Amino acid sequence: MTPRVAKRSPARDQVTLEFPDNQCLAALGGAHQRNLVRVEQRLGVRVATRGNLVAVEGEADARERAAAVLRALYARLEGGEEVALADVDAEIRFALHEPDNVAAAEFGAQSIKTAASRAARARSPAQSAYLDLMRTHPLVFGVGPAGTGKTYLAAAFGAHLLYEKRVERLILSRPALEAGERLGFLPGDLKEKIDPYLRPLYDALFEAMGEQCTRLTESGVIEVAPLAFMRGRTLARAFVILDEAQNCTSAQMKMFLTRLGEDSRMVVTGDPSQSDLPGGRPEGLLEALARLAPVEGVAVAHFSDRDVVRHPLVSRIVRAYAANHLSSHSGKAGE
Repeated sequence: MTPRVAKRSPARDQVTLEFPDNQCLAALGGAHQRNLVRVEQRLGVRVATRGNLVAVEGEADARERAAAVLRALYARLEGGEEVALADVDAEIRFALHEPDNVAAAEFGAQSIKTAASRAARARSPAQSAYLDLMRTHPLVFGVGPAGTGKTYLAAAFGAHLLYEKRVERLILSRPALEAGERLGFLPGDLKEKIDPYLRPLYDALFEAMGEQCTRLTESGVIEVAPLAFMRGRTLARAFVILDEAQNCTSAQMKMFLTRLGEDSRMVVTGDPSQSDLPGGRPEGLLEALARLAPVEGVAVAHFSDRDVVRHPLVSRIVRAYAANHLSSHSGKAGE
């Protein structure tokens, strides 16, 4: 049931929302009302509850955005989803991104089913646009800093296509490149040797699919493999992800992209600022973006530090490193 605007008082700059389900309303506030406190802090409003009424006081734009956030979160709870602080932050990002008609806007994004009991959804406007591109283009590049959800959302969308039987296989790959450390001899068989390089992909898949991920991996429906294993293959009726593409050479990138087969889709993710290639320049990724961005059927989703959805400190870390990188380059230019 959609919450109603019970009362609006222009003189006090207040809007009051009525939420009929008391159980959902309690979950909306969260433990010690921390969800409402986050809305207050991020949007500069004051939120007060009384019975099944929630009053939002503040400047016109701020209170309308806060009201839209609370409606969106309440709708999630009515749909049987849980609401954590990360979900509150996600809806606030959508609210702050929407420039006009905030009172009528539908913030957030629809969830995508990734398993029988699991779903995922975009947590920022950039992620929502990324999902839209994956729906409409056979080849999508997701480019930006760490923590923006590039790999997780690609894995979740692949799981969604698999769940809906729109693809037959889910294939994830990344270059098995040492990231500055000399790992030396690793014991075990081939799978045990390469698993440490591929662990982030397993983690993303498990978060999206849960225990079903293990069963599908064992049956071969899901395959996680190093980039070198892609050579000579044709990947048909599959959703294919190349992660950490900033560590691909130009030859490796061309090899991978030309694996695309009938009824397949491909997503390539990377952070150009974190290349482990000699010289630190992500040649394969940069060349692919320059050559393929204008090609029909290819789309590029760009992320920035504003789109970081991990711990809030991660966004500040990314900005600090970017600022230091720019200052060092400007210093060299002035020498």
